[in-house]
Amino acid sequence: MIDLSILDLAPIAEGATAADALAHTVTLARHAEALGYRRFWLAEHHNMDGLACSATAVLLAHVAAHTSRITLGSGGVMLPNHAPLVVAEQFGTLATLHPGRIELGLGRAPGTDGPTMRALRRSLEGAHEDRFPQDVLELMAYLGPADPRAAVRAIPGIGTEVPVWLLGSSLYSAQLAAHLGLPFAFASHFAPEMLLDALQIYRSTHRPSARGPEPHAMVAVNVVCAPTDDEAAVFFTSLQQRFLGMRRGQRGPLPRPVPSMDGLWSPAEREQVMRMLWASAVGSPDTVVAQLNRLLELTQADELIVAGAFHDPAARLRSLSLLAGVREQLGVAMAA
Repeated sequence: MIDLSILDLAPIAEGATAADALAHTVTLARHAEALGYRRFWLAEHHNMDGLACSATAVLLAHVAAHTSRITLGSGGVMLPNHAPLVVAEQFGTLATLHPGRIELGLGRAPGTDGPTMRALRRSLEGAHEDRFPQDVLELMAYLGPADPRAAVRAIPGIGTEVPVWLLGSSLYSAQLAAHLGLPFAFASHFAPEMLLDALQIYRSTHRPSARGPEPHAMVAVNVVCAPTDDEAAVFFTSLQQRFLGMRRGQRGPLPRPVPSMDGLWSPAEREQVMRMLWASAVGSPDTVVAQLNRLLELTQADELIVAGAFHDPAARLRSLSLLAGVREQLGVAMAA
């Protein structure tokens, strides 16, 4: 049976507050844990009116305190925004407080706009992303076995061996994950264009390591599941409107769903948005299973991580319940 996990961005819905969004994140994590989802990841984004996930490690600590079993991690920490030592101390502390439950997904993008990216920089130097491979290695060393020669140590952090994933939406991230022998998660829920090429490169060039003896790929997908296809299509319009706003350079809270997107976008905009949302499964449980199985057959993914923003938190909880109810049907064709 294919493992299912959850990716949450703590969306702030139109008419709600950041406090509402953070409270729902906790409810969502507890719900996912009760339903048997494999892991619960939180993203890092900055200066975005509709997202409350800027302080990823802080929010993970809050979620960890309100759950007991589910694996928690970052999807991901945007490493160019942080000193590797600080990230190692944060996640080393989390792993010490919650042994065996914490993992660390790392991304190379800043997760924000240009001015905010400059405000986040830890020095006046540019192009921190060019140091990404070195920063990843430095961070893993802080979390690895104690080195008596090391002048700088992460305390807590040393010896925690927090599992590290590389995240990305490009061939670069796939190549680096393969080179370092790390598990790889592709951000196809918003940038699916290079998904298949990235997975092919990752698997064909993977170098076995202690952290990853075999290649292990997780694919992100938006899932909007409801009792009927028509109801799911209406809920999906919130995400479609958000991505339309992104194309237009407009920010704001997560929009309320609308009966139809007709009249809200041009044909060209519709094509652009739906290209970004290609990795989405929308409909009744039977419809979603069929769509996810097609994605699994195409990608041969080892895991799926489920994203998807709902204006109504209760509708998202129900979507996860409906998906959990049919997960035994996922990957059946692959196994056969």
